[in-house]
Amino acid sequence: MQFNSHDENNFPLERFESMLKTDDVFFFDSEEFEEIIHHYLEIGKVALARKAIKIGLEQHPSNSSLKLLEIELLIFENKLEAAESLLDELYVLESGNDEIYIQKANILSKRDEHKKAIELLRTALAYTDDPLDVYSLMGMEYLFLDDYQQAKECFIKCLEEDDEDYSALYNVIYCFDFLEDHDGAISFLNDFLDKDPYSEVAWHQLGKQFVSKKMFKEALAAFDFAVICDDAFIGAYLEKGKSLEKLGRYNEAIENYEITLKLDDPTSFAYLRLGKCHERLGNYSLAKNFYYKTVHEDPLLDKGWIAITDFYIQQENFQKALYYINKAINIDGENVLYWKRNAEINKVLNFYEEADIAYQKTVELGNYELDTWVSWAIVLRKIGEIESAVQTLLQALEFYPENSDIHYHLAGLYYTLSDTIKGHFHLKNALRENYQSHTLIKELFPKVYNRNSVKNIITSFQKPSI
Repeated sequence: MQFNSHDENNFPLERFESMLKTDDVFFFDSEEFEEIIHHYLEIGKVALARKAIKIGLEQHPSNSSLKLLEIELLIFENKLEAAESLLDELYVLESGNDEIYIQKANILSKRDEHKKAIELLRTALAYTDDPLDVYSLMGMEYLFLDDYQQAKECFIKCLEEDDEDYSALYNVIYCFDFLEDHDGAISFLNDFLDKDPYSEVAWHQLGKQFVSKKMFKEALAAFDFAVICDDAFIGAYLEKGKSLEKLGRYNEAIENYEITLKLDDPTSFAYLRLGKCHERLGNYSLAKNFYYKTVHEDPLLDKGWIAITDFYIQQENFQKALYYINKAINIDGENVLYWKRNAEINKVLNFYEEADIAYQKTVELGNYELDTWVSWAIVLRKIGEIESAVQTLLQALEFYPENSDIHYHLAGLYYTLSDTIKGHFHLKNALRENYQSHTLIKELFPKVYNRNSVKNIITSFQKPSI
């Protein structure tokens, strides 16, 4: 029995709490103590649970269930030696008690001895009347060992014991996903639905498997069944909306996202998807309003700030785009996506000093994409920092040693610095990798291109016409 504040049958709990406030001592049977202790553990009042265990054992010193609750609490508090000592004492008296093996397994799990924990749980299976919990614990131990195949089998056993154990169902699908066995997951879910065709969770998971295989029409049908089973299933409406987007059916996607707004409090995700759909339909005013709602609902959602920034970039309103990406940076100054956008916008606006700072921050935060290095070098050249541009591209070469664009840029920069030998070296490397892109030199460094020595090198790499 579980207690709550509105339960008319919570008299033992009231008596216990009354006893704690007075000097009176009331007697409770062991089952009442168990209910009281479980209640406190479930609501997170560990100190009161500990006190109830202490008093319970004073009144029932030989009760194994109360001793096991004491052991469970000790394990929770990482007092493993004390718990193990009590378990050894209890084992002598009740070697056939499955809970002893389960708690011993919990101790081993805490010590990262997961294989030994599994062996004890197998022993517990021989004694338990409730194999579901034991299989669930075994599944978790296998997950700790990254043995997703065995974990999956354990969670399937849980479902065989109770087909409404949705926690086990989610874990089974998690294992299939990790094994990248989407076909296996689909087959499993279809078998499951043959037995329980009204399981909205199973239909929802089946739809997600179809999405993983980019089978959006099949996914849509599965999400439709999930909604039929539970017309208030918000997750199914959201996934249905995403599938409709993939199929280009934006108006229908909008309808599904709007349903979620009516069923529960609005989510930033729904606002974001509504904004994306309206933008694709050309409803720019509505799209903009939904993006505003997205960042208002969840200022930490980077996809929201990026969506509204990209919206203004598409509109070529770069000042507005810069305003919003700067607001995002003020909220989360360590977000590399924000700094990359900031750099690109400042570059377009010819704010090269600001772009230089932003590109530097982008790289410091771990963005080593090719266009980041090249764009940063272009900005450095714009502000006259030729040697810094060279150093930046030399760093880029560590990540992209055979990229012709980097070599063309370096060639132009070295020629500009009158370092002809290094200019020749990088120009030849660039031409060797990609002759067709030699026009980059003409576009970016026209004075360099007009040098006879440069033209001669380019000509030497030209393939003779047949």
